[in-house]
Amino acid sequence: MASLLSGQCAASLIRVRGAALGIRTRRYSGRDEASEYLDRSVVPSMHYQKSLPRLPIPKLEDTVRRYLAAQRPLLDDDQFRTTEKLAQDFQTGVGKQLQEELAARDKSNKCTSYISGPWFDMYLSARDSVVLNFNPFMSFNPDPKPEYNEQLVRATNMVCSAVRFMKTLRAGLLAPEVFHLNPAKSDTDGFKNLIRWVPSRLSWYGAYMVNAYPLDMSQYFRLFNSTRIPKRGRDELFTDEKGRHLLVMRKGHMYVLDVVDRDGNLVEPAEIQSHLKYILSDSTPAAVFPLGVLTGEDRDVWAGLRDKLTAAGNAEELRLVDGALFCLCLDDETMTDHIHVSHNMLHGDGCNRWYDKSFSIVLTKDGQAAINFEHSWGDGVAVLRFQNEIFKDTTERPLVNPGSAAAAVNSAAAVRRLHFNLDSELENGIKTAKENFDSAVSKLTIDAMQFKKGGKEQLKKSKLSPDAVAQLAFQMGFLRQYGQTVATYESCSTAAFKHGRTETIRPASVHTKRCSHAFVQQPGKHSVEQLKAMLNECSKYHGQLTREAAMGQGFDRHLFALRYLATSEGQAVHGLYTDPAYTAINHNILSTSTLTSPAVNLGGFAPVVPDGFGVGYGVHDDWIGCNVSSYPARDVHEFLQCVHKSLEDIFSVLEGKALG
Repeated sequence: MASLLSGQCAASLIRVRGAALGIRTRRYSGRDEASEYLDRSVVPSMHYQKSLPRLPIPKLEDTVRRYLAAQRPLLDDDQFRTTEKLAQDFQTGVGKQLQEELAARDKSNKCTSYISGPWFDMYLSARDSVVLNFNPFMSFNPDPKPEYNEQLVRATNMVCSAVRFMKTLRAGLLAPEVFHLNPAKSDTDGFKNLIRWVPSRLSWYGAYMVNAYPLDMSQYFRLFNSTRIPKRGRDELFTDEKGRHLLVMRKGHMYVLDVVDRDGNLVEPAEIQSHLKYILSDSTPAAVFPLGVLTGEDRDVWAGLRDKLTAAGNAEELRLVDGALFCLCLDDETMTDHIHVSHNMLHGDGCNRWYDKSFSIVLTKDGQAAINFEHSWGDGVAVLRFQNEIFKDTTERPLVNPGSAAAAVNSAAAVRRLHFNLDSELENGIKTAKENFDSAVSKLTIDAMQFKKGGKEQLKKSKLSPDAVAQLAFQMGFLRQYGQTVATYESCSTAAFKHGRTETIRPASVHTKRCSHAFVQQPGKHSVEQLKAMLNECSKYHGQLTREAAMGQGFDRHLFALRYLATSEGQAVHGLYTDPAYTAINHNILSTSTLTSPAVNLGGFAPVVPDGFGVGYGVHDDWIGCNVSSYPARDVHEFLQCVHKSLEDIFSVLEGKALG
């Protein structure tokens, strides 16, 4: 999961919060061409792409300084001295040479960023299952009109809106993704009509002049017709934009149907509804050997089984799966509560998913919907934009309604259920994959918490960063529960730069440690004013870290790229990288990511280490929500109680009450 962030901003946290997007559309009416698109932006979608600034390589001395600052709260004095010595030796020795080489390579590859290649490589070379380890989910809010949440109606509307989004994007009519610091000046028809005439190689500068920051959209083309293909050692990304069909999964079976006609138009919504109704009414029993479970396997195991599938005569069926626009998973289950929703959307039972598709829309029997996405091709930027647009379009301009009659068409001819030839080895592979899957997901616990005594508005009145306070509550909560300060990761997008990916904010600092100890272990020793001063210090420092990260001035990606360069050249890695402290700071016990959007109800992901927490959270106007996962090594229920208590204490102090 990644927040949407912009750059070049010195005043405030610059996290784009997935704001609702103003979109001009017309209703579908026969073959009215305008109805084929969600938007008709006067500024072409990729107008700013050529002139986006390049992701800067930080100065080595800045990276070492930031690295040591992040290590300080995690180490005792002796450990810190060792780490400091290693870091300084790296800075003056081998690190200096690697930095020069990284800069030279970057200079000769101006069409991309220094992190893009290594980051793709990291994701695609990982051999762990993508389930739990990489794929996150973001669930949709329900349609405000309850009758539109019926599974068939919602599925049809989401498919139609998704096709319209795809067509709008490919026609260059989707408005560019821009972070507006002064929307009254830059998010206007006047400015758009002016900037459209500025050549692409200069357009970014025109936006910058009015405090608007275009974001990288290079990942968007992988949204549709894309799949991660398992290969031994390193997977590949496959995209085939010629595909006009949708992949639908139900009861472990796979179906394909065209949702775009030969002329490139959206198939009539009533026909799509008819085809989906046909699939939902298929009485075929659940698949005995559901192929989808293989996509949750170890990547090398899956690669070997996929080769066997191809050899057994299934190449054409696999091509249809890989080239499908996206995957629609129709589940027969009804959700009992939001915890059930999180488990179902994050992993489900493994049978009714194709986790390798760039994204899947999952729809349960009671109309709960979510996106589960494969993470190697991109970050949350493109997916969240897609989700916001789809939610807005389906709720404001649905193309079918509860009273709509499905078209009287021959769905049996239009819908094809895929049949695969399976030998005993493949059947055993599927059986083993299902056992491995069940074993892995059985260890995962998810719990959620809502703090309703305050949120963004009150914190801003107190001149505190809402994100800083949420992160501080996690530090306090962990300290209260386990008596420690541990490695903490907060995702931050660097989409303000060409081919930017993410950077890490390191929320655990000497300031949060001091403040957490004061609140948790010495509540009576400090006055309200002293505690407020500590909160202010934490907020200020977190704001600085966030701005630096969004500007590509963190230390994590830089150190990663330098190590990648050394190993790719066969060099021995420096002692900085073999230092136990480096291993520990990259063993992120608290892995966190924030998301608030009018379209999104919940977001979540599994912990990134066996003894960690996966913390999805959102700070809303008057409440704060957390959706947290853990494995048996940690107690997620108690952690959330400790976080809630921490937030109570923080808000009490802000109200002028002393801690007892």
